[in-house]
Amino acid sequence: MHKYFDINEAGCSIRCGIYTNQPREARSAVIFGHGFGGHKDNRAAERFAGKLLSKHKDAAVITFDWPCHGEDGRKNLTLADCDTYLTEVIRYAKDSLHAEDLYGYATSFGGFLFLKYIAEHGMPFRKAVFRCPAVTMHESLCTRIMNNGDLEKLGKGKPALVGFDRKVRITASFLEELKEADIRKREYFDWADDLLIIHGTKDEIIPFEAVRDFAESNVIEFVPAENADHRFTDPKIMDLAIHTMITFMDL
Repeated sequence: MHKYFDINEAGCSIRCGIYTNQPREARSAVIFGHGFGGHKDNRAAERFAGKLLSKHKDAAVITFDWPCHGEDGRKNLTLADCDTYLTEVIRYAKDSLHAEDLYGYATSFGGFLFLKYIAEHGMPFRKAVFRCPAVTMHESLCTRIMNNGDLEKLGKGKPALVGFDRKVRITASFLEELKEADIRKREYFDWADDLLIIHGTKDEIIPFEAVRDFAESNVIEFVPAENADHRFTDPKIMDLAIHTMITFMDL
């Protein structure tokens, strides 16, 4: 079962989706964070949910639009708003869905935001898995996602529309926020046993070596996905990654 709902708390209207066999409650819930320019109707999340729910009938997978993404109504993207959205989704899973155990699954920009959240608030999940987390978010946005025209606009104090499925309004102040929030400067030793990173060896957006080094420096389990690109477009590689994630979560 898949349905949509909104979380209207803390001055936010967070557009969400949920995959579940039991719409009113779940013993365990996986919160999914999509990447930059993406949205809650993420094919990777749908594929993951299908395989998870076929084995764990009392689980749920919650997706949501980050600020300025998908159907979200905000105009300016800030890390503070991203933090608030994740806080409220976690609260919903606990208080409204009555999930006993929470898990995290995030990709790319979502992985960056989840890791930032963990560093600042502690670990809200029993276990969390990351596929191609954007540990180099600032550099990758500037050099691999934005073009010269976008950078010129920002240099002139104008916003730039950047992204994939939906163009996101980026400002120079947001770039500065990203630069200051470099998660490679944080330590994750206290939570390393409950974290897993899977990264494609042919990722064209987030450098494989940078993520491997981040994982090794924090003693986080790191699984290289041979020949996988950033989006894991090969379904066989994606299915293998999903199997690895679900096994690690041990719901």
